[in-house]
Amino acid sequence: MCGRYATTRSSADLSQFFEAVDVTAELSPSWNVAPTDPVPLVRESVTHAARVLDTARWGLVPPWAADLRQGARMINARAETVATLKTFAPSFARRRCLVPADGWYEWVRDGKRKQAFYMTPADGTPLALAGIWSAWGKTEPVLTCSVITTAALGELKRVHDRMPLILPPDRWADWLAGEGDPESLLSPPGERALAAIEVRPVGPAVGNVRNNGPELLKPPVEVTLF
Repeated sequence: MCGRYATTRSSADLSQFFEAVDVTAELSPSWNVAPTDPVPLVRESVTHAARVLDTARWGLVPPWAADLRQGARMINARAETVATLKTFAPSFARRRCLVPADGWYEWVRDGKRKQAFYMTPADGTPLALAGIWSAWGKTEPVLTCSVITTAALGELKRVHDRMPLILPPDRWADWLAGEGDPESLLSPPGERALAAIEVRPVGPAVGNVRNNGPELLKPPVEVTLF
């Protein structure tokens, strides 16, 4: 998975979809989420004794890190090693979350230029990406998170060799429970979930983090599909 995705739904819509208590101050829609941006996530809360919709800084920062800058390199965690690497293992064991997304971007090189593609459910249903979170700092802890990636499957392999681990609703409870067999929890999505993903070419504007708006999802005038 590359370092960009879109998440544009309101806190009211997301809290209803994920059956979660909304503890966000306010969510701003983003069609071009970049590393270290604030993003929505769904996690279990001991304080609320319920599933909550919260916000976190994209790029996990372990509690022992010297500062928040380390998170820029930790936006993704590989499914193959998330349960064993010291940076991610404690969060995988006890602090798993769902990262809501409309879709994600990847780039394919075509000669000297790169073509951007947007992967999104054809029916417009929100995606739940498997994630982990952590809290950094003691005085005013900052929540940070990573998205878990796995080997790309099906048609998605033609765009990139990695993809986010997509979790269908029947896997949410086990993922958030903070227990379970790692191999089962990290198993790739089934054929039905993969078949629902549409690959759309989009224009080059998404390559600039300063650009942000629904126009980023429009197809380019010319494109070569694979």
